[in-house]
Amino acid sequence: MKHAAFLFSFIFLLGLPLPAQSEEAQVSPQKGKAIYKAHCMGCHGIHGKGDGPDAANLIVSPANFHRPESRAKSEMDLRGTIIWGLAFSPMHGWWKKLSGDEMHSVTAYIRQLAPHQPLRP
Repeated sequence: MKHAAFLFSFIFLLGLPLPAQSEEAQVSPQKGKAIYKAHCMGCHGIHGKGDGPDAANLIVSPANFHRPESRAKSEMDLRGTIIWGLAFSPMHGWWKKLSGDEMHSVTAYIRQLAPHQPLRP
């Protein structure tokens, strides 16, 4: 009898609608701009050209988001770099420091600085 009550409760709960959640509603380029200023601007510069005040002290130059190779990267590629960082470079991963919404917002802000433009063969 206990199992039947548990099973009934479980099936009932499965039928309830889940609250709607929209990831896009959490993404804000303005929020991304504040995060960029706090964490990225030192290396990547005010306009994302890789010329921030800390860039001169780095062995590997920070990305210039305006270069064709950077503009051709997909949103997923940019977020992957933000999440995991880049091997053999000073770009470390931010997955322990920024939330998913914050990383999406920073990506949106970077795309405002340098819009996506696929490379043409």
